[in-house]
Amino acid sequence: MPTNNELVIPETSPRRIGVVQSDKRNKTRKVVIAYSGKHAKYGKTMRKRTVLQVHDEKNESHLGDRVEVAECRPISKTKSWVLVRVVERAPEGGAVSFGEGA
Repeated sequence: MPTNNELVIPETSPRRIGVVQSDKRNKTRKVVIAYSGKHAKYGKTMRKRTVLQVHDEKNESHLGDRVEVAECRPISKTKSWVLVRVVERAPEGGAVSFGEGA
């Protein structure tokens, strides 16, 4: 059975937009997806976040960039998402925010 290293991303795969929180590893980015949700018991609106390990084959994203990621087959123990495109580049030398509205 031949191994194919090409990642095939179906058009129907789930896609998310988040902010790159870490770009220290080769071909791997930590992407944070921030959202708001209500507390189950008290009903207070709370800020929540999802942290994804994303495969970036060409190392094209950097800290603070807003990126689009898509779900794919498992690449490693923690990586099941792949970078689709960089939506918006981070400002040079500017402060980076990972919370709401970032």
